[in-house]
Amino acid sequence: MTEIQVILPDRDGQPVPDMLPDAPQHVAGLWQQALRATLRRWAARIGLIWIAVLVLGAVFAPLIASSHPLAMKVDGQWTSPLLHHLAPQDWILLIVFLAALGLYFLKVISTRIRMLMLMAVLVVVSALSLWLVQPPRTVVYDTYRTMTQQGKIQSAIYTPIAYSPDDRLRDQPNSRLQAPSAQHLMGTTDNGADLLANMLYGTRIALSIGFISTGIAIIIGVLIGGMMGFFSGPVDLLGMRIVEIFGAIPTLLLLLCFVAFFEPNLYVMMAIIGVTGWEGYATFIRAEFLKLRNQDFVQAAIAAGLPLRSVLFRHMLPNGMTPVLVSASFGIASAILAESTLSFLGIGLVSESSWGKLLNQALGAGGGFYWWIAIYPGLAIFLTVFAYNLIGEALRDALDPRLLKKE
Repeated sequence: MTEIQVILPDRDGQPVPDMLPDAPQHVAGLWQQALRATLRRWAARIGLIWIAVLVLGAVFAPLIASSHPLAMKVDGQWTSPLLHHLAPQDWILLIVFLAALGLYFLKVISTRIRMLMLMAVLVVVSALSLWLVQPPRTVVYDTYRTMTQQGKIQSAIYTPIAYSPDDRLRDQPNSRLQAPSAQHLMGTTDNGADLLANMLYGTRIALSIGFISTGIAIIIGVLIGGMMGFFSGPVDLLGMRIVEIFGAIPTLLLLLCFVAFFEPNLYVMMAIIGVTGWEGYATFIRAEFLKLRNQDFVQAAIAAGLPLRSVLFRHMLPNGMTPVLVSASFGIASAILAESTLSFLGIGLVSESSWGKLLNQALGAGGGFYWWIAIYPGLAIFLTVFAYNLIGEALRDALDPRLLKKE
Protein backbone atom coordinates (compact mmCIF):
# COMPACT_ATOMS: atom_id res chain seq x y z
CA MET A 1 0.00 0.00 0.00
CA THR A 2 1.40 3.39 -1.00
CA GLU A 3 2.05 5.78 1.86
CA ILE A 4 0.94 9.35 1.24
CA GLN A 5 2.67 12.19 3.06
CA VAL A 6 0.50 15.20 3.82
CA ILE A 7 2.16 18.58 4.41
CA LEU A 8 0.02 20.79 6.65
CA PRO A 9 0.18 24.57 6.18
CA ASP A 10 1.02 26.92 9.01
CA ARG A 11 -0.95 30.03 9.99
CA ASP A 12 0.31 31.98 6.97
CA GLY A 13 -0.69 29.28 4.58
CA GLN A 14 2.90 28.14 3.93
CA PRO A 15 4.12 24.54 4.35
CA VAL A 16 5.89 23.78 7.58
CA PRO A 17 9.69 24.00 6.90
CA ASP A 18 10.51 20.85 8.86
CA MET A 19 8.18 18.76 6.72
CA LEU A 20 9.45 20.02 3.37
CA PRO A 21 11.81 17.77 1.41
CA ASP A 22 15.49 18.55 1.85
CA ALA A 23 16.75 21.28 -0.43
CA PRO A 24 19.67 20.40 -2.68
CA GLN A 25 22.98 21.22 -1.09
CA HIS A 26 25.24 23.81 -2.73
CA VAL A 27 28.06 22.11 -4.52
CA ALA A 28 31.31 24.05 -4.60
CA GLY A 29 32.65 24.83 -8.06
CA LEU A 30 36.03 23.94 -9.44
CA TRP A 31 37.63 27.21 -8.36
CA GLN A 32 36.28 26.96 -4.82
CA GLN A 33 37.45 23.36 -4.52
CA ALA A 34 40.88 24.27 -5.89
CA LEU A 35 41.18 27.24 -3.51
CA ARG A 36 40.24 25.15 -0.49
CA ALA A 37 42.60 22.37 -1.51
CA THR A 38 45.40 24.91 -2.03
CA LEU A 39 44.88 26.59 1.33
CA ARG A 40 45.00 23.22 3.10
CA ARG A 41 48.67 22.97 2.20
CA TRP A 42 51.12 24.64 4.55
CA ALA A 43 53.45 25.56 1.69
CA ALA A 44 50.74 27.66 0.04
CA ARG A 45 49.85 29.32 3.35
CA ILE A 46 53.46 30.31 3.96
CA GLY A 47 53.79 31.69 0.44
CA LEU A 48 50.54 33.64 0.67
CA ILE A 49 51.53 35.12 4.04
CA TRP A 50 54.80 36.42 2.60
CA ILE A 51 53.03 37.87 -0.47
CA ALA A 52 50.44 39.50 1.82
CA VAL A 53 53.25 41.11 3.84
CA LEU A 54 54.77 42.47 0.62
CA VAL A 55 51.41 43.83 -0.55
CA LEU A 56 50.82 45.62 2.75
CA GLY A 57 54.35 47.03 2.65
CA ALA A 58 53.92 48.24 -0.93
CA VAL A 59 50.54 49.88 -0.29
CA PHE A 60 51.38 51.57 3.01
CA ALA A 61 55.05 52.34 2.26
CA PRO A 62 54.61 56.16 2.47
CA LEU A 63 52.95 55.78 5.88
CA ILE A 64 55.73 53.53 7.15
CA ALA A 65 58.91 55.14 5.80
CA SER A 66 59.09 58.88 5.15
CA SER A 67 61.26 61.81 6.13
CA HIS A 68 58.16 64.01 6.11
CA PRO A 69 56.32 64.14 9.44
CA LEU A 70 52.82 62.75 9.60
CA ALA A 71 51.91 65.87 11.53
CA MET A 72 53.94 68.74 12.96
CA LYS A 73 53.19 71.87 14.96
CA VAL A 74 54.89 75.09 13.86
CA ASP A 75 53.93 78.49 15.31
CA GLY A 76 50.95 76.90 17.01
CA GLN A 77 49.50 75.42 13.81
CA TRP A 78 49.33 71.72 12.88
CA THR A 79 50.12 70.65 9.34
CA SER A 80 50.73 67.31 7.57
CA PRO A 81 53.76 67.48 5.26
CA LEU A 82 53.45 63.76 4.51
CA LEU A 83 49.98 64.08 2.96
CA HIS A 84 51.16 67.14 1.03
CA HIS A 85 54.04 65.16 -0.52
CA LEU A 86 52.12 61.98 -1.43
CA ALA A 87 52.42 61.17 -5.13
CA PRO A 88 49.43 60.19 -7.32
CA GLN A 89 50.42 56.51 -7.24
CA ASP A 90 50.43 56.63 -3.44
CA TRP A 91 46.82 57.83 -3.34
CA ILE A 92 45.78 55.32 -5.99
CA LEU A 93 47.25 52.37 -4.10
CA LEU A 94 45.81 53.44 -0.74
CA ILE A 95 42.27 54.17 -1.94
CA VAL A 96 41.99 51.16 -4.27
CA PHE A 97 43.32 48.82 -1.58
CA LEU A 98 40.81 50.10 0.98
CA ALA A 99 38.02 49.85 -1.59
CA ALA A 100 39.00 46.27 -2.44
CA LEU A 101 39.05 45.40 1.25
CA GLY A 102 35.59 46.87 1.76
CA LEU A 103 34.12 45.13 -1.29
CA TYR A 104 35.58 41.81 -0.15
CA PHE A 105 33.47 41.88 3.00
CA LEU A 106 30.39 43.07 1.10
CA LYS A 107 29.01 39.58 0.54
CA VAL A 108 25.49 40.70 -0.41
CA ILE A 109 26.74 41.71 -3.87
CA SER A 110 27.84 39.15 -6.41
CA THR A 111 31.53 38.71 -7.18
CA ARG A 112 31.08 39.97 -10.72
CA ILE A 113 29.43 43.22 -9.58
CA ARG A 114 32.14 43.75 -6.96
CA MET A 115 34.86 43.34 -9.59
CA LEU A 116 33.14 45.87 -11.85
CA MET A 117 32.82 48.29 -8.93
CA LEU A 118 36.50 47.88 -8.11
CA MET A 119 37.47 48.57 -11.72
CA ALA A 120 35.29 51.69 -11.70
CA VAL A 121 36.96 52.88 -8.47
CA LEU A 122 40.39 52.27 -10.02
CA VAL A 123 39.57 54.29 -13.14
CA VAL A 124 37.99 57.20 -11.26
CA VAL A 125 40.66 57.39 -8.56
CA SER A 126 43.47 57.19 -11.13
CA ALA A 127 41.99 59.99 -13.22
CA LEU A 128 41.35 62.25 -10.22
CA SER A 129 44.77 61.57 -8.66
CA LEU A 130 46.68 62.30 -11.86
CA TRP A 131 44.64 65.47 -12.34
CA LEU A 132 44.46 66.91 -8.83
CA VAL A 133 47.52 65.60 -6.95
CA GLN A 134 50.60 67.72 -7.64
CA PRO A 135 53.33 67.09 -5.04
CA PRO A 136 56.34 69.45 -4.89
CA ARG A 137 58.99 68.57 -7.45
CA THR A 138 61.92 69.77 -5.37
CA VAL A 139 62.18 68.23 -1.91
CA VAL A 140 64.80 69.01 0.73
CA TYR A 141 64.55 66.19 3.24
CA ASP A 142 66.88 67.62 5.87
CA THR A 143 64.62 70.67 6.30
CA TYR A 144 62.69 69.04 9.13
CA ARG A 145 65.83 67.89 10.95
CA THR A 146 67.27 71.40 10.66
CA MET A 147 64.04 72.96 11.91
CA THR A 148 63.99 70.53 14.85
CA GLN A 149 67.56 71.46 15.82
CA GLN A 150 66.68 75.16 15.61
CA GLY A 151 63.60 74.62 17.78
CA LYS A 152 61.14 75.80 15.11
CA ILE A 153 59.11 72.57 15.25
CA GLN A 154 57.27 72.53 18.55
CA SER A 155 55.95 68.99 18.17
CA ALA A 156 56.05 66.34 15.43
CA ILE A 157 54.77 62.83 14.73
CA TYR A 158 56.93 60.75 12.40
CA THR A 159 56.42 57.44 10.62
CA PRO A 160 57.96 54.26 12.15
CA ILE A 161 60.92 54.66 9.75
CA ALA A 162 61.75 58.36 9.71
CA TYR A 163 63.60 58.27 6.37
CA SER A 164 62.46 58.40 2.77
CA PRO A 165 64.18 56.14 0.22
CA ASP A 166 65.59 59.20 -1.60
CA ASP A 167 66.82 60.88 1.58
CA ARG A 168 70.63 60.85 1.17
CA LEU A 169 71.20 62.28 4.68
CA ARG A 170 73.51 64.99 3.32
CA ASP A 171 73.32 66.76 6.67
CA GLN A 172 75.01 63.69 8.20
CA PRO A 173 78.38 63.23 6.42
CA ASN A 174 79.18 59.92 8.13
CA SER A 175 75.91 58.22 7.16
CA ARG A 176 77.29 56.32 4.14
CA LEU A 177 77.61 52.52 4.43
CA GLN A 178 76.70 52.27 8.08
CA ALA A 179 76.09 48.80 9.49
CA PRO A 180 72.69 48.01 11.02
CA SER A 181 72.05 49.96 14.20
CA ALA A 182 69.19 51.30 16.30
CA GLN A 183 68.97 54.35 14.06
CA HIS A 184 69.09 52.37 10.78
CA LEU A 185 67.76 48.86 11.39
CA MET A 186 69.18 47.49 8.12
CA GLY A 187 72.03 49.94 7.72
CA THR A 188 72.57 52.48 4.96
CA THR A 189 73.54 52.30 1.29
CA ASP A 190 76.56 53.73 -0.50
CA ASN A 191 74.77 57.07 -0.97
CA GLY A 192 73.69 57.36 2.66
CA ALA A 193 70.04 56.32 2.19
CA ASP A 194 68.26 54.09 4.69
CA LEU A 195 68.30 50.50 3.42
CA LEU A 196 65.03 49.47 5.10
CA ALA A 197 63.15 52.37 3.46
CA ASN A 198 64.52 51.38 0.06
CA MET A 199 63.65 47.73 0.68
CA LEU A 200 60.09 48.73 1.51
CA TYR A 201 59.64 50.78 -1.65
CA GLY A 202 61.36 48.05 -3.66
CA THR A 203 58.37 45.80 -3.02
CA ARG A 204 56.35 48.02 -5.35
CA ILE A 205 58.70 47.32 -8.24
CA ALA A 206 58.81 43.58 -7.52
CA LEU A 207 55.04 43.17 -7.26
CA SER A 208 54.07 45.50 -10.09
CA ILE A 209 56.46 44.09 -12.67
CA GLY A 210 55.44 40.56 -11.73
CA PHE A 211 51.66 41.03 -11.82
CA ILE A 212 51.38 43.46 -14.74
CA SER A 213 53.83 41.71 -17.09
CA THR A 214 52.27 38.33 -16.33
CA GLY A 215 48.80 39.80 -16.81
CA ILE A 216 49.78 41.10 -20.25
CA ALA A 217 51.20 37.69 -21.17
CA ILE A 218 48.05 35.88 -19.98
CA ILE A 219 45.72 38.17 -21.95
CA ILE A 220 47.68 37.73 -25.19
CA GLY A 221 48.15 34.00 -24.63
CA VAL A 222 44.46 33.37 -23.85
CA LEU A 223 43.26 35.28 -26.92
CA ILE A 224 45.64 33.64 -29.38
CA GLY A 225 45.55 30.19 -27.78
CA GLY A 226 41.76 30.23 -27.57
CA MET A 227 41.42 31.03 -31.26
CA MET A 228 43.93 28.32 -32.15
CA GLY A 229 42.19 25.66 -30.12
CA PHE A 230 38.62 26.53 -31.08
CA PHE A 231 38.98 27.04 -34.85
CA SER A 232 41.89 24.62 -35.40
CA GLY A 233 42.93 24.06 -39.04
CA PRO A 234 44.68 27.00 -40.75
CA VAL A 235 44.18 29.26 -37.73
CA ASP A 236 45.95 26.73 -35.52
CA LEU A 237 48.75 26.30 -38.04
CA LEU A 238 49.36 30.04 -38.34
CA GLY A 239 49.11 30.52 -34.60
CA MET A 240 51.68 27.83 -33.87
CA ARG A 241 54.15 29.48 -36.24
CA ILE A 242 53.67 32.77 -34.37
CA VAL A 243 54.17 30.96 -31.06
CA GLU A 244 57.42 29.45 -32.33
CA ILE A 245 58.68 32.86 -33.48
CA PHE A 246 58.01 34.55 -30.12
CA GLY A 247 59.29 31.50 -28.24
CA ALA A 248 62.67 31.93 -29.93
CA ILE A 249 63.05 35.54 -28.67
CA PRO A 250 65.26 35.68 -25.54
CA THR A 251 63.49 38.02 -23.13
CA LEU A 252 66.56 38.97 -21.12
CA LEU A 253 68.60 39.74 -24.24
CA LEU A 254 65.79 41.92 -25.60
CA LEU A 255 65.64 43.81 -22.30
CA LEU A 256 69.40 44.32 -22.41
CA CYS A 257 69.16 45.74 -25.93
CA PHE A 258 66.36 48.08 -24.92
CA VAL A 259 68.10 49.55 -21.88
CA ALA A 260 71.32 49.88 -23.90
CA PHE A 261 69.71 52.15 -26.51
CA PHE A 262 66.93 53.83 -24.53
CA GLU A 263 66.39 55.14 -21.03
CA PRO A 264 65.19 52.35 -18.72
CA ASN A 265 61.45 52.59 -18.18
CA LEU A 266 59.45 50.34 -15.87
CA TYR A 267 56.33 50.27 -18.04
CA VAL A 268 58.26 49.42 -21.18
CA MET A 269 60.04 46.63 -19.31
CA MET A 270 56.67 45.25 -18.22
CA ALA A 271 55.44 45.35 -21.81
CA ILE A 272 58.53 43.59 -23.15
CA ILE A 273 58.33 40.80 -20.58
CA GLY A 274 54.60 40.40 -21.23
CA VAL A 275 54.81 40.45 -25.03
CA THR A 276 57.63 37.91 -25.13
CA GLY A 277 56.27 35.59 -22.46
CA TRP A 278 52.77 34.66 -23.67
CA GLU A 279 53.59 31.62 -25.80
CA GLY A 280 53.45 29.19 -22.88
CA TYR A 281 49.97 30.33 -21.87
CA ALA A 282 48.79 30.15 -25.49
CA THR A 283 49.99 26.56 -25.72
CA PHE A 284 48.13 25.57 -22.55
CA ILE A 285 44.88 27.25 -23.63
CA ARG A 286 45.15 25.72 -27.11
CA ALA A 287 45.46 22.22 -25.67
CA GLU A 288 42.51 22.76 -23.31
CA PHE A 289 40.28 24.23 -26.02
CA LEU A 290 41.08 21.38 -28.41
CA LYS A 291 39.80 19.04 -25.73
CA LEU A 292 36.77 21.13 -24.75
CA ARG A 293 35.51 22.06 -28.21
CA ASN A 294 33.91 18.62 -28.66
CA GLN A 295 32.34 18.47 -25.20
CA ASP A 296 28.56 18.31 -24.97
CA PHE A 297 28.11 21.61 -23.14
CA VAL A 298 30.11 23.47 -25.81
CA GLN A 299 28.17 21.86 -28.65
CA ALA A 300 24.93 22.71 -26.83
CA ALA A 301 26.00 26.34 -26.50
CA ILE A 302 26.81 26.51 -30.22
CA ALA A 303 23.53 24.83 -31.13
CA ALA A 304 21.63 27.31 -28.94
CA GLY A 305 23.03 30.13 -31.09
CA LEU A 306 25.15 31.81 -28.45
CA PRO A 307 27.64 34.37 -29.77
CA LEU A 308 31.25 33.29 -30.21
CA ARG A 309 32.54 35.45 -27.34
CA SER A 310 30.06 33.79 -24.98
CA VAL A 311 31.08 30.29 -26.06
CA LEU A 312 34.79 31.05 -25.78
CA PHE A 313 35.03 33.20 -22.68
CA ARG A 314 31.99 32.22 -20.62
CA HIS A 315 31.72 28.48 -21.19
CA MET A 316 35.11 27.23 -22.37
CA LEU A 317 37.61 29.57 -20.74
CA PRO A 318 36.65 28.92 -17.07
CA ASN A 319 37.10 25.20 -17.70
CA GLY A 320 40.49 25.63 -19.36
CA MET A 321 42.23 28.20 -17.15
CA THR A 322 43.59 25.79 -14.53
CA PRO A 323 47.01 25.13 -16.15
CA VAL A 324 47.36 28.84 -16.97
CA LEU A 325 46.93 29.86 -13.35
CA VAL A 326 49.53 27.36 -12.25
CA SER A 327 51.99 28.62 -14.84
CA ALA A 328 51.21 32.26 -13.95
CA SER A 329 52.73 31.91 -10.49
CA PHE A 330 56.01 30.78 -12.01
CA GLY A 331 55.78 33.55 -14.62
CA ILE A 332 55.54 36.21 -11.91
CA ALA A 333 58.67 34.82 -10.27
CA SER A 334 60.52 34.85 -13.61
CA ALA A 335 59.56 38.49 -14.23
CA ILE A 336 60.88 39.52 -10.80
CA LEU A 337 64.15 37.71 -11.49
CA ALA A 338 64.49 39.39 -14.90
CA GLU A 339 64.09 42.89 -13.45
CA SER A 340 66.40 42.10 -10.52
CA THR A 341 69.05 40.82 -12.93
CA LEU A 342 68.99 44.02 -14.98
CA SER A 343 69.13 46.21 -11.88
CA PHE A 344 71.96 44.14 -10.43
CA LEU A 345 73.95 44.61 -13.64
CA GLY A 346 73.48 48.36 -13.27
CA ILE A 347 71.34 48.80 -16.39
CA GLY A 348 67.90 48.65 -14.80
CA LEU A 349 65.79 51.38 -13.25
CA VAL A 350 67.72 54.47 -12.23
CA SER A 351 65.34 56.62 -10.19
CA GLU A 352 63.34 53.81 -8.53
CA SER A 353 64.18 51.68 -5.50
CA SER A 354 64.79 48.11 -6.61
CA TRP A 355 66.09 45.05 -4.80
CA GLY A 356 68.48 44.23 -7.63
CA LYS A 357 69.80 47.80 -7.62
CA LEU A 358 70.43 47.60 -3.88
CA LEU A 359 72.15 44.23 -4.28
CA ASN A 360 74.53 45.81 -6.78
CA GLN A 361 75.83 48.12 -4.02
CA ALA A 362 77.05 45.22 -1.87
CA LEU A 363 80.42 45.37 -3.64
CA GLY A 364 82.04 48.74 -3.06
CA ALA A 365 84.17 50.61 -5.56
CA GLY A 366 87.32 49.76 -3.62
CA GLY A 367 86.57 46.06 -3.52
CA GLY A 368 84.91 46.09 -0.11
CA PHE A 369 81.98 43.83 0.71
CA TYR A 370 79.05 45.12 2.77
CA TRP A 371 77.18 42.14 4.11
CA TRP A 372 73.97 43.92 5.12
CA ILE A 373 73.42 45.23 1.59
CA ALA A 374 73.93 41.72 0.22
CA ILE A 375 71.84 39.79 2.73
CA TYR A 376 68.60 41.79 2.95
CA PRO A 377 67.90 42.46 -0.76
CA GLY A 378 69.14 38.99 -1.73
CA LEU A 379 66.96 37.37 0.91
CA ALA A 380 63.93 39.38 -0.23
CA ILE A 381 64.39 38.25 -3.84
CA PHE A 382 64.86 34.63 -2.76
CA LEU A 383 61.83 34.58 -0.44
CA THR A 384 59.55 36.25 -2.99
CA VAL A 385 60.48 33.90 -5.83
CA PHE A 386 60.30 30.93 -3.46
CA ALA A 387 56.84 32.03 -2.23
CA TYR A 388 55.45 32.17 -5.76
CA ASN A 389 56.92 28.75 -6.49
CA LEU A 390 55.33 27.34 -3.34
CA ILE A 391 51.94 28.74 -4.38
CA GLY A 392 52.33 27.37 -7.89
CA GLU A 393 53.28 23.90 -6.64
CA ALA A 394 50.36 23.82 -4.20
CA LEU A 395 47.90 25.01 -6.85
CA ARG A 396 49.15 22.40 -9.30
CA ASP A 397 48.70 19.65 -6.71
CA ALA A 398 45.23 20.97 -5.84
CA LEU A 399 44.12 20.79 -9.48
CA ASP A 400 45.60 17.34 -10.09
CA PRO A 401 42.64 14.88 -10.13
CA ARG A 402 44.89 11.93 -9.27
CA LEU A 403 46.02 13.58 -6.03
CA LEU A 404 42.46 14.65 -5.22
CA LYS A 405 41.32 11.02 -5.43
CA LYS A 406 44.03 9.98 -2.99
CA GLU A 407 42.94 12.66 -0.54
